[in-house]
Amino acid sequence: MDFSLLIKALCLVLVIEGIPLFLAPERARAAALQVARMPGRTLRILGLVLMVLGAGLLAGL
Repeated sequence: MDFSLLIKALCLVLVIEGIPLFLAPERARAAALQVARMPGRTLRILGLVLMVLGAGLLAGL
């Protein structure tokens, strides 16, 4: 894999992560507070599901 492709992908992540903060900062704050209140086990399961989903989508490309 080309290193510049990895950098471009990380930059795209920053853009996508910044969109809700820019467009709806109060809703983004409320969502972050909800996540902060989740039990650790729930966060781990959510993280695992997101990683598997992302890896599966990448494998399908």
